[in-house]
Amino acid sequence: MQIRVDWRSSCSLTGTVLKWLAVPLAVPLVLAIFDGDDPLAFLVAIVATAAVGVALERLSEERSLGQREAFLMVALTWLGVAMIGAIPFYLTGVGGDPESAFSAPVGGLVNAQFESMSGLTTTGATVMSGWDFENQSRAILLWRQLIQWLGGLGILIVAIGLLSNLMVGGAQLMETESQSRNVRKLRPHLDETARLIWGLYVGLTAIAAATFFALHLAGLAPNMDLFNAVAHALTSVATAGFSPEPDSIGAFEPVVQWAVMPFMILGATNFVLLYYVTQGDVRQPLRSEEFRFYIGVMAGISAIVATVIWIDPEITMGLEETIRHGLFNVISLVTTTGYASADFAEWSTGATHMLFLCMFIGGMAGSTTCSIKSLRWLVTLKAFRRTLFTSVHPEAVRPIRLGDTVVDEDTIRDIYAYVLLAILLFFLLTVFVVVDAARASTPVSEFEALGASASIFLNIGPAFENAGPMDNYAGFPVTTRAVMIAMMWVGRIEIIPVLVLLTPAFWRS
Repeated sequence: MQIRVDWRSSCSLTGTVLKWLAVPLAVPLVLAIFDGDDPLAFLVAIVATAAVGVALERLSEERSLGQREAFLMVALTWLGVAMIGAIPFYLTGVGGDPESAFSAPVGGLVNAQFESMSGLTTTGATVMSGWDFENQSRAILLWRQLIQWLGGLGILIVAIGLLSNLMVGGAQLMETESQSRNVRKLRPHLDETARLIWGLYVGLTAIAAATFFALHLAGLAPNMDLFNAVAHALTSVATAGFSPEPDSIGAFEPVVQWAVMPFMILGATNFVLLYYVTQGDVRQPLRSEEFRFYIGVMAGISAIVATVIWIDPEITMGLEETIRHGLFNVISLVTTTGYASADFAEWSTGATHMLFLCMFIGGMAGSTTCSIKSLRWLVTLKAFRRTLFTSVHPEAVRPIRLGDTVVDEDTIRDIYAYVLLAILLFFLLTVFVVVDAARASTPVSEFEALGASASIFLNIGPAFENAGPMDNYAGFPVTTRAVMIAMMWVGRIEIIPVLVLLTPAFWRS
């Protein structure tokens, strides 16, 4: 069989990305040294990523990257970074204690890889127990936050910047991740676009950190110190969800919860729109039909959830608290951030089912968010409404429009196919979770399996019952956690690049 894909170029360029992963790994290394903690875990990871990166880089001096090679590189990059990123977690025993990681090597490896993949894919699901939060060093907690920040836009923009400097077609990677083809219009050269998006991302993160720390300096948030301010800025803008606190954002004062909401919303907003705002065109987002849909859905569901909480006789909250928790947790799940201001897993059935629905929505295309995304739902709803209209008026020709732009019919069919495929894979994962739990004699309810599967595959983070926001995924069988690792990866790179790699035609035709 003759392979038609230049896999050496893909691996070589993946090696370039892995080589540069040593730079963010140096940040927790310095913190570990500063705190007097053992820096060995980060030293090993830095040596490993540099060695593997250089070795892969030398596979090819040819730096041509066609569409197939781009698909392969996207998949390999996310896998490679997740594997290297797991080294500090494994060596420090994340998901248990240091002794248990080595006495049960398979479980320890799965836990470390789970935490790393969850971080890189900005899922926010964790296997960290109370022991971890109490005993892990600040350096490890910071690495959890950093790998999520890299997964938001960081690792992709770094890849695009490197690829464009090497004179290859990195734009394909941007379109794979953001589904936003007008990103090319921002700057005439791709490397300039990469720097622009990177600058927006860094700037928004810095503003978030300054805002959170200002609340601490003002005496409004005593436990939002500099470390927590930076840590939560990294994962709120990345719509990621990890927190150094076991109670997530619920560990902080209400003013912090209000302050976090805008940054989750901005992180899930198309960065092209944010660019126009920075150029003084503040009305551009309002002209975006997708943005109005995205904000409207969050507002509507928040109102429903807050009402359900308010009328529930078993939940005793004041008006402000009801509105805050309803709004915060809906925003968190729609934007796929995965923070929690309260243990919503204990709320009434009506509220939890509305939150379950939020998992399937997602923010805007061209943002750091995951899930199905608002744009696809908007097009799907418009197409369904057209179907109803043409059923009554079969001779009518009615194109689907987003603003003034007509949506191509092939694009509509692709969106239908993607939504159907995403829901199908979600149900298949749910079946596997239930069957594997029964095999391992682990009690998992149907709703718990549904919530965990949606949360993992759509990269949300917290779910319900034992996988709730104040608990973790360590209670699932090790085989379930291993499959969840793969599904986080598949969901984050939007299914198609992975499935394409599995087709013989990709390699031979």
